[in-house]
Amino acid sequence: MDIILLERVAKLGQMGEVVSVKDGYARNFLLPQGKALRVNAANMARFEAEKAQMEARNLETKKEAQALAEKLDGQRFVIIRSASDGGALYGSVTPRDAAEAATKAGFSINKGQIVLTGAIKDLGLHDVLVNLHPEVDATITLNVARSAEEAQLQEAGKSIAELAAEEEAAAEFEIQELFDDIGGAADEFGDDDRG
Repeated sequence: MDIILLERVAKLGQMGEVVSVKDGYARNFLLPQGKALRVNAANMARFEAEKAQMEARNLETKKEAQALAEKLDGQRFVIIRSASDGGALYGSVTPRDAAEAATKAGFSINKGQIVLTGAIKDLGLHDVLVNLHPEVDATITLNVARSAEEAQLQEAGKSIAELAAEEEAAAEFEIQELFDDIGGAADEFGDDDRG
């Protein structure tokens, strides 16, 4: 189906371009969202008549998105989740979770603006792209942790694996000290029995 784009659409084209797309994509997404019109004489005339208004509206929304992107870019949001000792999440962090964390911090973002390449399934710091406008993106960091204390440690640069290794090394050291103490006590008692 041939359509006229009413705004810039990623991987498709700029506003005003006539492009050919699959019928389902046009009928189910582009046309209902108001991002395109079918190509015919009436719609071409309508587009030409409203082109200046559309460009002005697009420029205004782009400026608003750029202002939000300046505030949002580089922000860090903490998401608390249950996870195994190895750092694997029980479940995953979704675009909805990221949008809710940003909204709680005072930014108006919806889940459709969050771009995740794959589900976040482990603890740690994760960079996430936020598409605020077809021409404006921002990057936020999600700090996925089991507790607020763990989130602060991750923020300081320690990974969950490093923390687990430190805890394990400390536990092994304590166990070794106990065995050394027990062994030393046994040697003392053993010497008394012989002598």
